[in-house]
Amino acid sequence: MARRCELRHNSVVKIDDLSTRDAVARSVLENGPSTAVVLGERLGLTPAGIRRHLDLLVADGILEAREPHQALTRGRGRPSKVFVMTDSGREKFEHSYDDLAVAALKFMSAQSGGTLVKAFAQSRADDIERKGTVALAKRSNKSEALATFLTEQGYAASIESRPLGEQLCQHHCPIAHVAAEFPALCEAETEAFSRMLGTHVQRLATIAHGDGVCTTYIPNTVKTKPSKKITAGKAHS
Repeated sequence: MARRCELRHNSVVKIDDLSTRDAVARSVLENGPSTAVVLGERLGLTPAGIRRHLDLLVADGILEAREPHQALTRGRGRPSKVFVMTDSGREKFEHSYDDLAVAALKFMSAQSGGTLVKAFAQSRADDIERKGTVALAKRSNKSEALATFLTEQGYAASIESRPLGEQLCQHHCPIAHVAAEFPALCEAETEAFSRMLGTHVQRLATIAHGDGVCTTYIPNTVKTKPSKKITAGKAHS
């Protein structure tokens, strides 16, 4: 994505084309799996224009076309394919310090048998929780506030409604490459979400494990009224 120009089919690709292609790829990264129609509307591109950029991104291994999830398909007719970010494409957006972080954590693991890695994961989660708690305190809708906070932290998060709760979607993970090696980072992060929201949450998928989006299910908190205590009445004489 950092190349300013490239040679393709014996012609030089314009810098404007590369800029638009980068915008298409980043839109998929930040908004999750998207159809060509949605991407075109989101970026103001014609059907032919978006198709051209998508074909090139797929050819370069940046994006991949997949069948949409059954839960997302509605109506008649064959559903449109969605475009998702590949692992190779995601790496182009990752921080350059990933390899150094993995090497450092591997060294810590070798020295302490994983104790230091878990301590580091917990320390990072505590920091997220400390900052997030402040952000959530300013909003009445805690889940929406958490999504906004995570977006500000680089996770491109959003909230989707579900029949019995909500789903937190993180379309980008700045530490995906590192978390793939050390899942304790994801586990500690999930526990921090639970504490911030004040309810049990369930991590359903993670980018670190090869999924397109990190998804965390947040069930509705059901408050039950305490049952009335029944006392025996006094016997009448």
